[in-house]
Amino acid sequence: MTDAVVPSGAEYVAGVTRVRAAAGALLLDEAGRVLVVHPTYKDVWEVPGGMLEPDESPAQACEREIHEELGLALPVGDLLCVDWVAPSPPWDGGLMFLFDGGVLRGEQVAAVRLRREELDRFEFVEPAALGEVLIPRLARRITEALSARRDARAVYLEDGFQLAR
Repeated sequence: MTDAVVPSGAEYVAGVTRVRAAAGALLLDEAGRVLVVHPTYKDVWEVPGGMLEPDESPAQACEREIHEELGLALPVGDLLCVDWVAPSPPWDGGLMFLFDGGVLRGEQVAAVRLRREELDRFEFVEPAALGEVLIPRLARRITEALSARRDARAVYLEDGFQLAR
């Protein structure tokens, strides 16, 4: 018999692995191009979305972020993928949720009002050119989400890759 000390409930919870969580939307135009946004605070392109706030679900966070960033009140559709991103200090590991935001009609695109303190521009990018504007992991995630949307099935990814089966 060992003399191991069993942690209390609070001690156990304090030692459980923590992950960050973020949610984004795959938004397309009528030509099938992907909406990407350029944050003012970094020099990379992203998709609309962001970190979950306390007591907020991924779907709620996605809808809030679309409204805050683009000025559009859009309900999110199906979950397209969840992507595990390994820890990279100072960041903890993370779960990135990507939802189907649907196809924006011309009048919706015209109604986009960027939150200027957060985003300085947006563009629609051909799926084949995503790797030219997005970081590789995000380009892979969006490409997999496009396939998931077409196939009506959600996928699980790690660093933008499906696991070999």
